[in-house]
Parts: sequence; structure tokens; C-alpha cells
Amino acid sequence: MMANRNGVFGILMGAAIGMCSIVLACGPPASCAGLSISSPLEDLTRCAELGDAGAQGSLGWMYATGEGVPQDDAEAVRWYRLAAEQGYAGAQYNLGFMYATGQAVPEDDVEAARWYRLAGEQGLAEAQAYLGVMYANGEGVPEDDAESVRWYRLAAEQGLAVAQSHLGAMYANGEGVPEDLVYARMWFTLSAAQGNETAQGNKDIVEQRMTPEQIAEAQRLSAEWLEAHPPGLEGGP
Repeated sequence: MMANRNGVFGILMGAAIGMCSIVLACGPPASCAGLSISSPLEDLTRCAELGDAGAQGSLGWMYATGEGVPQDDAEAVRWYRLAAEQGYAGAQYNLGFMYATGQAVPEDDVEAARWYRLAGEQGLAEAQAYLGVMYANGEGVPEDDAESVRWYRLAAEQGLAVAQSHLGAMYANGEGVPEDLVYARMWFTLSAAQGNETAQGNKDIVEQRMTPEQIAEAQRLSAEWLEAHPPGLEGGP
């Protein structure tokens, strides 16, 4: 993690966004609720074999994490791919993550970006944020700060703290958008309110370059955003 000439920390690639926990807790999907073999795992496996994308994605997550089954990245990739090819956003993201990290598949940023894009286009905030990182770093896609900002914003508006932090850094550094410390502080404040320590540190840095009037305006914008996106509401933190 490096600071630019303004001292504001930018892209954080050390931490994965969402990891493989995007797929929800495992259990027989509603479409297979009538099945009853001998165990929830057998029910889930049977549903997955019958082509249920939610079951396939959940089974992939179980193999990726070793939750209820022996940990097996290759099996995780197999089930993620089956679900992803049916358009299941969580599995598309998780498959992209496997390609990005080279788990049971050759590391391939182009393929990772392809799956992140498919999930991001369905509105999955974690995929949108990771695609923003890839555009900022030129990994798997041409480096494009404006496109990075676009994807960060989509995720940030959904309340994803790491995307809000990245978007704040883009405003603070004038990357992909004109430099704007008011909007930088606004996004850092929103991210820091969710416990993002990097955003809190960056908020303190940008405040040193702001007038009291600018700080007051940023506070007003943060409050307005929170009022329009209360916790629990879609698009809220």
C-alpha cells in the first residue's frame, strides 16, 4: 500500500473483497425443497446435480472453505463454473476470485475480470469494487482511472465500505475525476463509519488540506447520503 504525493493511500490489493463468502449459507434451495435423501448435504448435492444454480454455488463455497466437506479448490471451481455459466452472480464473482488468485486454475487476470464484470453488471457490489481495482491497476483490463471510478461508484452507492474508501482516494488524488477534497472526505467519512481504518486515516489526511467551510460541506453531504441510504435499506451500509 503506497501513498501518493498528497499522502493519501490509494488502491489496497492486499485484502480480498468479500472473499468466497458471497454465496449464502448452504441448504436445499426452495426449488428442491421436496427432496429428502438422508442429509442436508446430500439434498444440496442432489439439487446441484439437477442443475440448480443456487445449490451449485453453495456447494462450490463449501468446497472452497471446507465447510461440511473436505476442502477442495478444484471441486469449488467446478461447481462455481456450473453456477456461473447459468448467470448466478455470486458464483461468477467467486469464480473470478479463483482466477485472480490462481486457486485450482492458472492465475488469469483477464478471465477474472470477465467474471467480475458479469457479476458486476448484475449489481453485485463486491464484483464492481474488484473490477474498479483492476481498472485502476491495469490488471486484466487496460488501465483506465475513469472506468475505475465508475465501478467504484456503483459499489460505493450500495454502501460497500471498501469501495467508498477507494472512491474517496480517487477524488483526493484527482485520478479519474477532478480532485475534490469535499467529495473525498465525504466518501472517507462514510467508509470510516463502517470501521474502515484506511478511510479514517485518509479522512484525517485530507482534512489537513481543507478549509472549515469545505469540511462543513463534506459533513453535510455525508449526512444527506446516510439519510437517503439508512441501514437495512437497499443501497445502505
